[in-house]
Amino acid sequence: MIQLPSRFLGMDCEKCSFPDSEVDSIPSHFGQSKSSAAGGISILMPATGSFLVCAVGCTIRFGTNSDEAFDLLNRYVFPSLRREPADSRQADIDLHLLQSDKEFQLIVDDRLIATADRPKALLRQLIDWLDRTLVQRLTGLHAIHAGAVLMGDKALVLPGASHCGKSSLVAELLRRGAVCFSDEYALIDAEGRVHAYPRALLLRNGDVIQTPVAPRELDATVATTSAQVGWILVLKYDSSASWSIKPEPQSTALLMLLQNTPHVLAERPEMVSAFQRAVEDAACYSGSRAEAADAVTHILRLVSSTA
Repeated sequence: MIQLPSRFLGMDCEKCSFPDSEVDSIPSHFGQSKSSAAGGISILMPATGSFLVCAVGCTIRFGTNSDEAFDLLNRYVFPSLRREPADSRQADIDLHLLQSDKEFQLIVDDRLIATADRPKALLRQLIDWLDRTLVQRLTGLHAIHAGAVLMGDKALVLPGASHCGKSSLVAELLRRGAVCFSDEYALIDAEGRVHAYPRALLLRNGDVIQTPVAPRELDATVATTSAQVGWILVLKYDSSASWSIKPEPQSTALLMLLQNTPHVLAERPEMVSAFQRAVEDAACYSGSRAEAADAVTHILRLVSSTA
């Protein structure tokens, strides 16, 4: 039996209900060794450890037969969310990180997604798969590709496509006292308020490969309540640029949000009104910035002057 570290018992999910009982350990979902076909490959699945997580209204069962993989799952997959025993209840998604004779395999709902020599090499693909899948399953919330943090009682939203430097800005803001919503998706409800998408940050730290970093590793916490949008900044990174921004009208800010949503507008026409409410009381800017540390110094000054 693998004991569940106490640091993983912190946060309840608003949209899922679990029994109100103390979790002393995680019972195995794989009660007996068995052979399972995934992508045409037969995999031996002895019991080691598993747990349930409720993320943005979706219940996910994580399981593994490797102590190393179990530790990685616990540390970096929605690290702030409460772990619950993986009993016989139905999960929306079954995700396994399994060790076979020669490799580790990422398996989702009995489909082989990827393989690698070490489980850490599969972690980024696992996070990416969850991002894509959960965003498409959202109900009542609409995603924007954006870093987002809580500053006081309002949200600072940093829209931008992947690989534009959102994560580095969010990480630096967290180091300076902000509370984390997400480094990848700002989730907007019908009233225009921001909710957390509490995945681990993905940071390069001078490397080509992104590494997951839990907010707690930056001495930061994850927001547990929603917040009104206070500031929207669309910043283009240029290592040779100096800080330069200009105010934008709310109509332009609305277009910026629509340009950075992964959703199809025809399938979610209601998100337009949600985004309109998000921008209506926000101070909106666009411009250029250099390195994250310098940019965050300017961002904090801007927030202070417009709070």
